[in-house]
Amino acid sequence: MASPGFDRQQYLKMFEPKLLTVLREGYSLRTLRTDAVAGLTVAVVALPLSMALAIASGATPDKGLHTAIIAGFLISAFSGSRVQIGGPTAAFIPVVFSVIQQFGYGGLILCTLLAGLMLIAAGLLRLGTLMKYMPQPVVTGFTAGIAVSIFSSQVKDMLGLQMEQVPAEFFERWRAYAEHIASTQPAAVALTVLGLAVIVGLRRWKPKWPGFLIALLACTLACLAFAMPAETIGTRFGELPSALPSFDFPHIPFERTFELLPSAFTIAFLAGVESLLSAVVADGMTGGRHRSNGELVAQGVANVGSALFGGLPATGAIARTATNIRSGGSTPVAGILHALFLLLFMLLLAPLMGYVPLAALSAVLLVVAWNMSEVENFRNTLSAPIGDRLVLLLTFFLTVFLDLTVAIQAGIVLAAFVFMYRMAEAVEVSSGVRMIEDDLHGDDPARAADLGQRAMLPKGVEAYQISGPLFFGAANRLDNLLDQFFEPPKVFILRMRLVPVIDASGVHALKKLAERCHRQGIALIISGLQEQPNRVISGMRLDEHPGELHFVSNFERAVKLAHSMIEHPTPAA
Repeated sequence: MASPGFDRQQYLKMFEPKLLTVLREGYSLRTLRTDAVAGLTVAVVALPLSMALAIASGATPDKGLHTAIIAGFLISAFSGSRVQIGGPTAAFIPVVFSVIQQFGYGGLILCTLLAGLMLIAAGLLRLGTLMKYMPQPVVTGFTAGIAVSIFSSQVKDMLGLQMEQVPAEFFERWRAYAEHIASTQPAAVALTVLGLAVIVGLRRWKPKWPGFLIALLACTLACLAFAMPAETIGTRFGELPSALPSFDFPHIPFERTFELLPSAFTIAFLAGVESLLSAVVADGMTGGRHRSNGELVAQGVANVGSALFGGLPATGAIARTATNIRSGGSTPVAGILHALFLLLFMLLLAPLMGYVPLAALSAVLLVVAWNMSEVENFRNTLSAPIGDRLVLLLTFFLTVFLDLTVAIQAGIVLAAFVFMYRMAEAVEVSSGVRMIEDDLHGDDPARAADLGQRAMLPKGVEAYQISGPLFFGAANRLDNLLDQFFEPPKVFILRMRLVPVIDASGVHALKKLAERCHRQGIALIISGLQEQPNRVISGMRLDEHPGELHFVSNFERAVKLAHSMIEHPTPAA
């Protein structure tokens, strides 16, 4: 029997795929054309990337293609986002590599199945919104750590080292590299440099061209034309199968389920966080709104499907989703077509893929690792308060030197302790006689003055006041501020005189708000910063931009500045 406050219709609405929403609204031939172009563009990007990610994970390249086809199709079909593109991603490389080394491919299948079931359960329990509270230093730390791990995993193919196995542990891996450094192949080094030069050059001069695919073609042609003695996909893995993905259920070590649970949890966590981050990025680019819990269910279904067809873990891919949007994709049909185009490529081009040098795929992953590292974001977080820096560095070093599962757990626990310490500081600052007097006297002159100033705001100006610490648990509240207005204002005043403490996630949220205001042509004025927020915001380089973002000392000055900007608008505003 349903509880009195339970609305079954609203509950089920959270899990309705956006594909059904789109079809209900009406789907035109013109939209199909633009979705087909976008799907083809993303498939061209995903083709080399899927193979490279699979090889880096310790699997065969066809596993990456099967994942992109099966999981990519299911994610788009069931997604809570209109434009999400799913498939294998670089975030899984360390954990997948470790699982295959310890438990074999059957162990990975079990891990992926368990992760899929965890994601479905998380979505049904409406835990999607909780993932928004992930501290930014933890995300930045493990993302940068994964980037270092990817770079570390590519040294063998990048240099063409003649060695049988690449150890999973960081220090053992580099010791093995040092022992085999004399076997470096100049041909592999030359192909890696060529691949990097093509990708970087095209990103600078022809950013819309498929740099990864062109780099693979250039390296393959160079390898064949000059008969370069470099290892290829064919020499290591044999000919790729040019057939439809089939139901594949290898021996699964069910007796080791409890040993695999931590790795399954890590896969589920990464899939959930990355897919929701990708959906948030997509919302910012399109102005849409995703269904977070429905997205988690879609990711769970996709991972179960990928495992049953012999694939790898999958999630929403931020770069491929952004490529889809820039190419004109506007509905889940684009993602479905991307999977179908990949299937067509695999059926037609499988014999030719055997000639691709592994050094070329290594170049692709080196660029992926650099993009994942987010050097500027990492550097900015190092300017955050000491607690955020400790969380960042702990998560980063544990990811690189120990284990991603341990890194995430330790980072979240330390972030919780830092949060509790800050809350204790905030309570101490805000306690005392004055706080009691404010509660007892509703006719406080200062409050009355605030109300009077609010009433005097000119047309086109809106104001919002934040009270209390702006930390990772509350930063997401800024996401919906601009959605509260029926008509977007010309000037938006954000009052922060009652914010005693801010952390890196709070500054990140302010940056996102400023970027959204800039996209919508809204001038943002932040008033009344206290000492700690002012110091942290300055340290993390959130700077004034005349006509777009201003900092003033109090609300009165903010109102005067808003008057001036309304009466004398600048081109920037």
